[in-house]
Amino acid sequence: MKVYVISDIVVKDQEKYNEYMKLVPNTIAKYGGKYLVRGGNILNSIDWNPKGRIIVLEFPSKDKLDQWQNSEEYKPVKEIRLEASSSKSIIIESGDLPF
Repeated sequence: MKVYVISDIVVKDQEKYNEYMKLVPNTIAKYGGKYLVRGGNILNSIDWNPKGRIIVLEFPSKDKLDQWQNSEEYKPVKEIRLEASSSKSIIIESGDLPF
């Protein structure tokens, strides 16, 4: 079952975050993940006041997401993200919708 990571990311250091944005896509793709949303304009929100960039990632399974999050190649990239930003995220399964 596909899983989605929905994140609200507040950038504190744009220069470092730019480095993260260059490095992270290849690590995501290696585990079958892909971006569905990457910082687009928020057109409307209901009962939610996002503080930063909204990112939506899709992975083919929770196992693939876990493999990516714990991978050796992502560890140094993640450190850059942690230094450059703060975030809140949720992980959700695709549920019973046909895909």
